Amino acid sequence: MSANEENHVNDKTNVWIAVILTIVINGLITILFFMEGNDEGIGFDLTILPMLNAIFNSFTTVFLLMALFFILRKNIKMHRRFIYAAFTTTSLFLVTYLVYHYLAESTEYGGSGWLEIVYYFILISHIILAIVIVPLAVITFLRGIRYQVAKHRKIARWTMPIWLYVSVTGVIVYIMISPYY
Repeated sequence: MSANEENHVNDKTNVWIAVILTIVINGLITILFFMEGNDEGIGFDLTILPMLNAIFNSFTTVFLLMALFFILRKNIKMHRRFIYAAFTTTSLFLVTYLVYHYLAESTEYGGSGWLEIVYYFILISHIILAIVIVPLAVITFLRGIRYQVAKHRKIARWTMPIWLYVSVTGVIVYIMISPYY
């Protein structure tokens, strides 16, 4: 098999992995969105979980910015380390997010006026791009670790700013809704 054919096979695998993870992750979130909370008798203050989500999103933002810093300086080793760290904190976010939304009912935003408009604009754009970032991040990551450099760079130019937006707006959404938990 030629190198070109091997890259094509690897990229098909990348896409399938991204599709499966996207369906599983976004499917779980969708199911939990329509479920009622189940926090009866757990004896645990669930409001700590959204705060942990914001903390994990904050770390993801820092790690992504550091990964960007190092790749712009062509330091691939450090870039990879920070991307691994970003995936780790994003995964921890996902776990705490799923646990919270399994156990608790959704919290409604209690503000009004122009702040309510800003909140819902940020929230809706955050949700839409969070759905989009799952396959983008997975494909970008897999292309990177498989040394498909040209394809990795091409998609990373879209993935990095979207992922940064999602991680930053996740923190902003938390700050704006936290008084209503």
